[in-house]
Amino acid sequence: MTTTPQQDTQEPVAADTRDTAAEAGQDGAGHRDDGSRRGDHQGAGSGARRAGIQRAIRAVSRPEPWKRGPVLASLALLLGLLMLLHARIPDGLKNVGSLVETFLPWFGLFIPVLLAGALWRRSASAVVALLLPATAWLSLFGGVLSDKSHPGGDLTVVSHNVGAGNPDPAGTARDLAASGADLLALEELTTQARGAYEKELAKAYPYHTVKGTVGLWSKRPLSDTRTVDVAMLGMAGPLARNLSAEEKAATPRALRTTVATDQGPLAVYVAHLGSVRVNPRAGLSTSQRDDGAQKLGKAVAAEQNERVVLLGDLNGSTDDRAFAGLTSQLRSAQETAGDGFGFSWPAGFPVVRIDQILVRGVEPQSSWVLPATGSDHLPVAARISW
Repeated sequence: MTTTPQQDTQEPVAADTRDTAAEAGQDGAGHRDDGSRRGDHQGAGSGARRAGIQRAIRAVSRPEPWKRGPVLASLALLLGLLMLLHARIPDGLKNVGSLVETFLPWFGLFIPVLLAGALWRRSASAVVALLLPATAWLSLFGGVLSDKSHPGGDLTVVSHNVGAGNPDPAGTARDLAASGADLLALEELTTQARGAYEKELAKAYPYHTVKGTVGLWSKRPLSDTRTVDVAMLGMAGPLARNLSAEEKAATPRALRTTVATDQGPLAVYVAHLGSVRVNPRAGLSTSQRDDGAQKLGKAVAAEQNERVVLLGDLNGSTDDRAFAGLTSQLRSAQETAGDGFGFSWPAGFPVVRIDQILVRGVEPQSSWVLPATGSDHLPVAARISW
């Protein structure tokens, strides 16, 4: 009789223990299930990524994407070769080489157009082919996109083709004087407008010289001024319409003078080279400009002064092979210390920089484009130091 109650009291305890163990086992199982679920999710995620990569590899490995868009791929390769080999394009055929080099930066606009076409056609070959023109454009102009200017400088120079048809020469002169330039070069001066510029600039610039259609206004004394022969027979353009035949033949379009500075003499050239004309039969007509560029290059080569600044409307970009005689001796202030391409013409929507500031023996610190005046060109400016 005494053993029975003991058995009764032990059974519930055993049962409780089993229940507790069962609950603990269930909890452990629950934790293990949670861990398993997390592992499953992670495995599923990595599996999905692997599957996506495999699908992409299979898609690219299939021949169809490489066969699509052969025309787009060919155009991309031709564009890249054109930019890489632009210097080898012959100029004999209607001066195509000069035309391409003048607008060379704009060929980069074809890259996103071709890329959009390649993506629309899902052409792997076209996308890969676009690496050539993209690399070529960046190697040519990638550095232009960065701001290379530095603070400081000893002298501010400005060059402006004021325009023979400028309706407000006095207003243009006031705008230029407000720039604070130490040296101000003007091109395409007419006999009728010359007095307005001299009057408006007299207070800010006590020294100036004019030779034909170009002039230099200065805050520093000038000396040893002479004309530079860059004249062309058969002068054309808006300036020529205001000149007689005798004046066209005798009117200088470039000068050279010496500017006195605290650091010594500075040779300054002001030039307006011949206009470039597009003729459907003859193509790009550059003979007048090219002849003037060669003469100007020879004059700079003969210059004895180590410090030289060339200001003017050269009617072409420094990428144009016609200016090799100048760019081999002088550096572009815009390319050295500018921000962007510094396009200067036409003033309403500039697409090319034909107004230049080129230097030797001095250091460009900054280069920029000034706001529009009444001219069809924008003024260009630079800050130089010794």
